[in-house]
Amino acid sequence: MDIGRSISSLKLCFLALAISTSIAAQEPVQWDVPLTFHTFSIAAVDPSTGEVGVAVTTRNACVGNGVPWVRASVGAVATQARTRTEYGAELLDMLEKGLTAEEALGKALAMDDDRAFRQVGVIGIKGGGAQHTGDETNPWAGQRSGPNFVTQGNLLEGPDVLDAVSRSFTETEGSHRHLADRLIEALAAGQAEGGDARKGRIQSAAVIVADPTPGRARRPDKVTVNINVCEHPEPVNELRRIYDRVSETLGFRSLQQFDGRDVWQLKLMLHALDYYRTDQETLERTPGSFLYSKDAIDAVESFREAQGLSTSDNGSPPGLVDSETIARLWEALEEAGKADEVRKQIREITVITR
Repeated sequence: MDIGRSISSLKLCFLALAISTSIAAQEPVQWDVPLTFHTFSIAAVDPSTGEVGVAVTTRNACVGNGVPWVRASVGAVATQARTRTEYGAELLDMLEKGLTAEEALGKALAMDDDRAFRQVGVIGIKGGGAQHTGDETNPWAGQRSGPNFVTQGNLLEGPDVLDAVSRSFTETEGSHRHLADRLIEALAAGQAEGGDARKGRIQSAAVIVADPTPGRARRPDKVTVNINVCEHPEPVNELRRIYDRVSETLGFRSLQQFDGRDVWQLKLMLHALDYYRTDQETLERTPGSFLYSKDAIDAVESFREAQGLSTSDNGSPPGLVDSETIARLWEALEEAGKADEVRKQIREITVITR
């Protein structure tokens, strides 16, 4: 018996076992349950801007991870019910190659043994949409469409949901509003009619839009809006809040000029430190003393700059007075030996008399 050869063979066996174990460990894990999004959505295009987008909401978590798919200058896809995420890229690839939405969807469904459980909407930027609602999708299930949109849903309160989505989107046609804005409004209209029929489950919503206009997107895929609310008690309202805040749409906050006793305290502190109205030996209270005026904002900017804090020149809001600014003001007053004097001045201002 050749002991050396036996040992070498044994080593090869162990090596083969190790390699096979390593390969097996890297094999994709099969999903234990089908990805399911009982939901309603709208996929749409705006020929006037070239935008393509999808908005969707459901009573499952993270709907934005599976249902909406867009491609700039090509179109948009919503794949739901028993969701097959591969439809996103497949359908958009076919549209990009010149197939119509009807041709692309027909070809994709023909190869899908589970098409009875699927619900899909697809629309191309050049016009024309296609939809499929399988016979095995949960009632109420249905679809609506228009020249520039397709909307579809399953396990809904009823047909009024999609009717409301369709009506809202149609009414905003030609309104000079961005596509994401219109999609969120259409989704909210459907939600107001009951939306998903289930109750007591996690809710989510998403909107995604791609815009090919030069200078709009910094990403190579031209996606400009991608808001994915994975879980929220009112996800459609949260979509609106986020969109309005990020786009700085008028109404996302209350506009006002601050006035109050805290402003007067601030002015007294800045005056004591020779940043505010240095031409006056003593500040006298006037009807405008409580108003956070431009000269007070300028004084704060000067103080922050002297303290090495960020100013409006490098991105902070003009006249920012946060907790750090206040702490620095008191430190400066202590160093100047004026803290006690200022505290005496503001003692009566801060007294609670209610």
